[in-house]
Amino acid sequence: MFFVQIAMLLAVITGLELVTVYLPFMKWLLVTVLVVLSTVKFMFVIFYFMHLRWDKAFCTILFFIGLVLAGGTMWALLKLFGAEASKPLSSAMMDPPAAVLRVS
Repeated sequence: MFFVQIAMLLAVITGLELVTVYLPFMKWLLVTVLVVLSTVKFMFVIFYFMHLRWDKAFCTILFFIGLVLAGGTMWALLKLFGAEASKPLSSAMMDPPAAVLRVS
């Protein structure tokens, strides 16, 4: 019965997320609200459905260490291969160096 109540709470939070997307507020506010709601849902899922609430503290710490490592890896990959890194080269960088032109 308890898990059904948690599932209903998660459904209500999902409904709030769907409604939030269509509200006429500033983008930064909408993103902040959506991140907070998603974090709350994530915590409910990991602590109740993944049973971390009743698990040993060591296992919970290991889970969060892995979560931080995965988040850091994702952040690094987004920075490495993000939109800023995919800009086309400028024409000055595409021209061959002057030393190559004098070889002939």
